[in-house]
Amino acid sequence: MMGHHFGVPFHTELQRRIILEALDFLMAAERSGEVKMLPLKWAQARREAIEIKRKLKLRKD
Repeated sequence: MMGHHFGVPFHTELQRRIILEALDFLMAAERSGEVKMLPLKWAQARREAIEIKRKLKLRKD
């Protein structure tokens, strides 16, 4: 589990996607300081993480 550095906690699918995107970009970047924006919405990731926590019984509401 990577936590907030690569996405929200317990959302391993999102964390994996971000890590793979970062590694791909590391190989593809053409110059220092280049930035790639991913089509991810933090609000959606948080909603998905809440559902994951419920399924893991880490959240009761």
